[in-house]
Amino acid sequence: MNSRQRRGVILLILSVICALGAFAGVLSVISDVKSKVGPEVTAYRLRTNVQPYTTLSTSQFEKIKMPKRWLSANAVTDLARIQGKIAVTTLRAGSLLQSDMIVDQPALQPGQQEVAIMIDAATGVAGKITPGSTVNVYATFAGQRQGDPAQSKIIVTNARVLDVGRITALDPNADNRNQQPTEAVPITFALSTIDAQRITYAESFAQRVRLALVAPGSDTSVPAKDRTYELANDK
Repeated sequence: MNSRQRRGVILLILSVICALGAFAGVLSVISDVKSKVGPEVTAYRLRTNVQPYTTLSTSQFEKIKMPKRWLSANAVTDLARIQGKIAVTTLRAGSLLQSDMIVDQPALQPGQQEVAIMIDAATGVAGKITPGSTVNVYATFAGQRQGDPAQSKIIVTNARVLDVGRITALDPNADNRNQQPTEAVPITFALSTIDAQRITYAESFAQRVRLALVAPGSDTSVPAKDRTYELANDK
């Protein structure tokens, strides 16, 4: 090997060493950045503005990922925490959701009262209705006189559930020829005076009372002509 070849080999070795050094430097920078940023966690950002005292729903937020170290200690990382909450002030679109932006929904509004009734555990609740849910209350009544058709009525719309109690076994020795429920759940509602009267009347005199869960943001108004149903009039 002559001197020119030796110089070529030396330059090649130096080039390889420099390349390895540069690669090691890049890896070091990446590692340093990762150590400074840290692991990512889930956070939630508002899609639109939310007015004060508005009930919160999951559709108002979008899920994002960001470094945990950049989140404040009161950032909300689990959207289940908004259940039964309302906005304290106006929440701006693009803001990260934080626990100090929301508070528990007041149990009762002015003019409301708490009313609890027993609902068939199988058909009325079915594990889907929880505190904070909004429901419509349906009741079925037999005809007032022999030969009169049975009717299904929407007794109350937009009823807010305050509490769902434990399943209670009803008297097993009671006459069950009319297929009365064997298990019931006490459901507590926040209702106006007239709606409280309607729902207690239904509990006392209806053959069955059922709850229909209303999706958040749905229009719960029902015209008077659509509140009573008879099979014979179904066209």
